[in-house]
Amino acid sequence: MGRKGVCCCCAALRPRYKRLVDNIFPEDPKDGLVKADMEKLTFYAVSAPEKLDRIGAYLAERLSRDVVRHRYGYVLIAMEALDQLLMACHSQSIKPFVESFLHMVAKLLESGEPKLQVLGTNSFVKFANIEEDTPSYHRRYDFFVSRFSAMCHSCDHDPEIQTEIRIAGIRGIQGVVRKTVNDELRATIWEPQHMDKIVPSLLFNMHKIEDIDRIGPPSSPTGGEKEENPALLAENCFRELLGRATYGNMNNAVRPVFAHLDHHRLWDPNEFAVSCFKIIMYSIQAQYSHHVIQEILGHLDVRKRDSPRVRAGIIQVLLEAVAIAAKGSIGPTVLEVFNTLLKHLRISVDFELGDRRSSAGSATFSTSSKESDERIVQNAIIQTIGFFGSNLPDYQRSEIMMFIMGKVPVLGMTSQSLDTSHLGDLGTRRIQIMLLRSLLMVTSGYKATTITNALPPPFLDPLLSPSLMEDSELRQLVLEILHNLIDRHDNRAKLRGIRIIPDVSDLKIKRDKISRQDVSFMKKHGQQLYRHIYLGCKEEDNVQKNFELLFTSLALTTIELANEEVVIDLIRLAIALQDIAIINEDNLPMFNRCGVMALVAAYLNFLSQMIAVPAFCQHVSKVIETRSLEASYFLPETIFKDKCNLPKSLEKHEKDLFFLTNKIAESLGGSGYSVERLSVPYVPQVTDEDRLSRRKSIVDTVSIQVDILPGNNTEDKIDNTEEITFEALKKAIDNNGLEEQEKEKRRLVIEKFQKAPFEEIAAQCETKANLLHDRLAQILELTIRPPPSPSGTMTITAGHAHYQSVPVYEMKFPDLCVY
Repeated sequence: MGRKGVCCCCAALRPRYKRLVDNIFPEDPKDGLVKADMEKLTFYAVSAPEKLDRIGAYLAERLSRDVVRHRYGYVLIAMEALDQLLMACHSQSIKPFVESFLHMVAKLLESGEPKLQVLGTNSFVKFANIEEDTPSYHRRYDFFVSRFSAMCHSCDHDPEIQTEIRIAGIRGIQGVVRKTVNDELRATIWEPQHMDKIVPSLLFNMHKIEDIDRIGPPSSPTGGEKEENPALLAENCFRELLGRATYGNMNNAVRPVFAHLDHHRLWDPNEFAVSCFKIIMYSIQAQYSHHVIQEILGHLDVRKRDSPRVRAGIIQVLLEAVAIAAKGSIGPTVLEVFNTLLKHLRISVDFELGDRRSSAGSATFSTSSKESDERIVQNAIIQTIGFFGSNLPDYQRSEIMMFIMGKVPVLGMTSQSLDTSHLGDLGTRRIQIMLLRSLLMVTSGYKATTITNALPPPFLDPLLSPSLMEDSELRQLVLEILHNLIDRHDNRAKLRGIRIIPDVSDLKIKRDKISRQDVSFMKKHGQQLYRHIYLGCKEEDNVQKNFELLFTSLALTTIELANEEVVIDLIRLAIALQDIAIINEDNLPMFNRCGVMALVAAYLNFLSQMIAVPAFCQHVSKVIETRSLEASYFLPETIFKDKCNLPKSLEKHEKDLFFLTNKIAESLGGSGYSVERLSVPYVPQVTDEDRLSRRKSIVDTVSIQVDILPGNNTEDKIDNTEEITFEALKKAIDNNGLEEQEKEKRRLVIEKFQKAPFEEIAAQCETKANLLHDRLAQILELTIRPPPSPSGTMTITAGHAHYQSVPVYEMKFPDLCVY
């Protein structure tokens, strides 16, 4: 009886807040929280907020003791009381109470009991949703970030418990993010040590469900499924995290994504990587898109030595990111994107050729697979360049076109081009093809107001360089790029395929009146276009596609750029192409000669109907009709069949099968065309690159055409084979005949200088001057040499200097110096 009185006396001496806290705990924890006493405690805490810190400390003490003794019922009651006090009290005095609260939550999270971990997480989430009046400068959440991240990787044997803990971890991370972002000191959560834990934990759960979703078709989740599905909850948390990122901390949030994808080898296959960066690009603010692109480019540089499929996976991710960023703000990274991609294109070609050289003489399956993998990388780069370029505005796209064209290795232009000196001829050709394919995709859909804007000289000159004519595929790409830039009314699809078009009006060609800028362009650069087409027809490796593209080039030039003067030049060019096939100075195969004849027939048929001169149309139609009866292999419908009987020679054909200059001049003269220049043969313009190129120079061709064929009249050429008799030899010896020939030559030269355009006269004079200069340089090199010296003379071979000394007894001295 005495002992009981002592206890009651001691209880009465205890502080009131302790008695109120003790009263909320029932004798049997199953009865739950005593609500009446809880209301008393809440009223006391609100009335005396300075007691909150003591209430929290005492509750934390009881909770810690109950956790150690595994009295989980009382733990639940204590956390419920803490939650109610936390929600009821909103004053500055709550700060010390929060410290006790977080300490109790940490105790629950440290326990190995899943129920207590979930309980602690739920309490923390409720706390995270409370907006505090003033920031807390000393509070940190390092422990909670680490613990919630560990819960996201739970590997419990029971799948239900594992899912429950992972969901709790994700919700805890979401609570930390919300609490710290809304706080004044939100910069702490964006520190790399925190992001390196948060982001991989979210990606880990997103990737797990990604594997499950591949089994069946995706379905739209309901609200309940989002709460029960760790992947969907992690994705929402990831989107929320990225949406709150700012300029200064964007990189810290993106870099852990690369580390996670590298560690788990998720670049090949890269479906998950693509989905991750789609989420990133759509979640961040549009003005920060270029940050993500820069990070992808930087990671591509870091992984440049990895397998081709890994690099291809990264480039595919870049493509998806660029596709989204190109619609918004892309910042100053446009040229950086293209520069980096072109650099990796060269690296890929280098790897491909290196594997090929290392496997020379032993064709192994692994090497061939590596080469095919490198082709995958190259195609991915080209696709990315093309897609990015096609989504840019026209003013930026023109700059990108110039930038890519400047990287193409062209003879005589190496200031900005990619370094291919160590790749050899095959590597240089591969680089040229890859860059031209990229340029083809960038120019697709480009509509310039004037042709001068589409084809400025710094772009046109390297594009039409002879260095890009050494291969059939290169020439095809160049012509297709020209088509993209010249065709401003989308007529190319109507001209696809080389054929004799019965009625051009059925094609419904769209065209506008030729502008003054276009006329000026053709006066300055028309000879370059004609020359490219002319030389393109003389290549031995031409196939059907080359002839089709050449026909389209002539037709588009007629539609977009042809006035009366250009029409005359195009007819002269067509007649010169016909002469290539007839005379055959370049020893072309018979298929090529017939292909050129078919090209001329298809184009003159198109041109005659476009300018609508009846007499010209009648002459062209008559020649085509004669060919269809007597020489169908001169028509595109026949020569480009799989099995076509080719003639053995073209010398015995009648002139009715050819388009004649005098007939064309008569037909056009009656319609007001200035036909005087038709009698002047077309001579291709000679450039400095022709003399530097390793290819067969056209200087010889030009000189042959000028000296042997002054009139370039096809009718005269057909009849220029006369029978050699005694009388003919006698006339050849006669001086009077020589004088008449000299007079005829002078007359032709005077006529040529009177009627030929200035550009052709300048080209011919330049050709002769260049030829004379080359011969003079050779003579001077042979005659003017330094005298031998015992110290040796320096000679340069293959780029290396060598010194060759001459002994004194072998030297030859002048007679006056010897005694």
